[in-house]
Formats: sequence, structure tokens, C-alpha cells
Amino acid sequence: VSGFGSRSSKTFKPKKNIPEGSHQYELLKHAEATLGSGNLRQAVMLPEGEDLNEWIAVEWANQKSLCPVMSAGPRYEYHWADGTNIKKPIKCSAPKYIDYLMTWVQDQLDDETLFPSKIGVPFPKNFMSVAKTILKRLFRVYAHIYHQHFDSVMRLQEEAHLNTSFKHFIFFVQEFNLIDRRELAPLQELIEKLGSKDR
Repeated sequence: VSGFGSRSSKTFKPKKNIPEGSHQYELLKHAEATLGSGNLRQAVMLPEGEDLNEWIAVEWANQKSLCPVMSAGPRYEYHWADGTNIKKPIKCSAPKYIDYLMTWVQDQLDDETLFPSKIGVPFPKNFMSVAKTILKRLFRVYAHIYHQHFDSVMRLQEEAHLNTSFKHFIFFVQEFNLIDRRELAPLQELIEKLGSKDR
């Protein structure tokens, strides 16, 4: 985790400018308007009479520009490294970070030497360390969603589901002390609020 500090100008890239009045600009405005409706099926449908290739290109550009950095508010930014394919931490967009993360987590879960599926096969000595890393990185996705996308979650009326999922996750993590407290800082206030409701 690194704070933004004075390096923030290097970590944010401006959104790709689509000229106002252009056809792509009108498609982008249509996408934004339907996103606010809360109906995601409607939001992704090809507008009547529009070119499929252009719609996909605009949507893809829109997705990339929404989260150019994997962050949790203005003070926390996450860089990706898996220690194998990417050894030195790299800055990447939130969608790319999450894609790297989910692929990496699946690779860990599929590794029989790490997560043995046969009864009686012992877990390796580094199991707890890997499990903690997985949970720490999954927490970062929650932190990103709460800080960068909670308005969208509320528009879709899914905050109860998100809160329940996160509450279960954080109670499990706390029960077994699986994530360092300083890693939890981006959501500390929410964690305390969720914990106080359950006492």
C-alpha cells in the first residue's frame, strides 16, 4: 500500500478525451445515462441503429477510464506483483489489477501442493502466509468498491448485499487475525461501525 503524496501526478492518467458533439461522445452520454438507471441489462444494450463495433469501442474506453488506478480513496493506491510473472510491483488500472488478482487466486486454489484436495495430505508450511496474502488482496477489492463505486452500488440497491458480504469477510479475517491492521486502514471506520452493530 502506498499513499498518493507528491507522486499523485504520476499515478493518474487523464481520461481519453472524446470530442463533445462527436458520435462517440453521444454514445458515451447514452451509456452514462443508462448506467444511472440501475438497469445494467439496459445499460449494455446496443442503442438502436448504432454500429456494434463503435459501441464496443466506446464501452471499452469508458470502462478503462473509470478506474485508471487501483485505489481506495485519495490516500491508498495498490500496485500489482505476483512474485512470479510480475516480480516488481506495477501500477495498473483497477480492472486490470482485479483481473490479475482473480487469475492469481485461482492459480493458488488450483495448486494441489498449496491447497490439497485429498484427505490426509498435509498443508504446506507456507499455507498460512499464502492464505493471508490472498485475503489481503481480496480486501483491496472491497476497499476499492467502497471508496470508488459505492454510489453505483447504492443506485443498484445492492448495498445490503455488499455490506453482508464484507461483514462476513471481515469477521472471518478478524477472528483469525489474517490481515494486518494497517492494511485495513482504508475501511477502518466502516469496520468499526459494522463491528459495533454486532456487539
